[in-house]
Amino acid sequence: MKRRKLFLYSVAVALSGCGGDTATATTDARSQGAAVKSAGIAAKPVTVALAGNAFITSADADATEVITDQGLADWTSPNTVISTYFRVAAAGPVTVALDARLAGGSNSTVRVTIDGKPFDVKLSITGARSYPVGTVNVAAPGYVKVDLRGISKDGGYFGDVSALKVSANAALNYANDPANYYWSRRGPSVHMGYSVPANTEYFYNEVTVPAGQDKIGSYYMANGFGEGYMGIQVKSDSERWVLFSVWDADNGGKTTLVSKGPDVVDNVFGGEGTGGQSYLRYNWVAGNTYRFVTRVHPDGAGGSDYSAWFYAPEQGAWRYIATWKRPFITTYLTRAHSFLENFIDSNGYMERRVSFGNQWARNVSGAWSELTTGRFTGDATASNGQRLDYAGGMENGKFYLRNGGFFANNVPTNQNFTRPASGKVPDVDVSALPH
Repeated sequence: MKRRKLFLYSVAVALSGCGGDTATATTDARSQGAAVKSAGIAAKPVTVALAGNAFITSADADATEVITDQGLADWTSPNTVISTYFRVAAAGPVTVALDARLAGGSNSTVRVTIDGKPFDVKLSITGARSYPVGTVNVAAPGYVKVDLRGISKDGGYFGDVSALKVSANAALNYANDPANYYWSRRGPSVHMGYSVPANTEYFYNEVTVPAGQDKIGSYYMANGFGEGYMGIQVKSDSERWVLFSVWDADNGGKTTLVSKGPDVVDNVFGGEGTGGQSYLRYNWVAGNTYRFVTRVHPDGAGGSDYSAWFYAPEQGAWRYIATWKRPFITTYLTRAHSFLENFIDSNGYMERRVSFGNQWARNVSGAWSELTTGRFTGDATASNGQRLDYAGGMENGKFYLRNGGFFANNVPTNQNFTRPASGKVPDVDVSALPH
């Protein structure tokens, strides 16, 4: 089973604990405990591999540098900045060394900046070794950033760097599972689950991405359900999507397209599971609020139909995305949830944030119910303590999710939050939605 389907099943498990009370912000023993266990108190230096913890955070368009399974390679440009992150549990001294080697020259000098303090380190052609860098006093618990930048070289390369050696008097947290470095670099995915009444046919949600939080590689998933999801993505500098996907049946039955709206692209997808995908290229704007409606209902022939609509405030109209038919299932809408994720691993150092407001469910009889409780959960990267830069909860009357950016104050997962009821039934006539 692929990662995405595992994610959806983890959401289902998480939603089973969604209740009506607001939980206190107690420590998440699974994620915090895993973090301490993975590194322990650093009496000896620990190895923070660049393969799972580093990013190229600044580079020219023609830069050659890459982060591989072995770490930093092809380091040629003095304009490239390579940033590595680890987390300390308490303030105090932190000592760093480089595990590096030099090839294609005799000497090079690189600048290593630890938590803002620069050190110049000379590498030589004596083979792979650990090069001492220096010690800084970290002022508070949280992530420490170590930047590498080339200063001078007498050959073609500044060197290959496989890891940092880090010593501290506090617990260290970093990605230490080589089999999942790709997911660690993508960063933790976080979700907010909503408990809907039985026989829910329609789910309504409103989504706002704050200005400056619309990073490339972001998926702000608004309307998730037991068999798929719908939301908005940033695909590139010039392309954004409204995406609606439905998974194939577990027994291999294929999801098929019933109909789609104007300009909507449909295809099948694979890689992280299989199913039917539909998307509308639409340049949505950070700071604006977008509205989403999904419908799930049995088709009377042993399957169920899944439909989705998106309200574009710039056009003042609802846009029909598509209807998909999934075989071998008779269901209304279940496991309502939203999530926030990054799908480009090289952009995993960037912070993302989104808010969700005014959630409602409409049953088969046409009665609307406001959903005011959300359950905040995380994926394996979060629960296994590989990354701790995640948060979620309620603020300004809305639920919010946050991840990436290596911020210090995370919010423990597996707790419930309650927003104030708006009493504002969605201003949408579902019978008049376009098809």
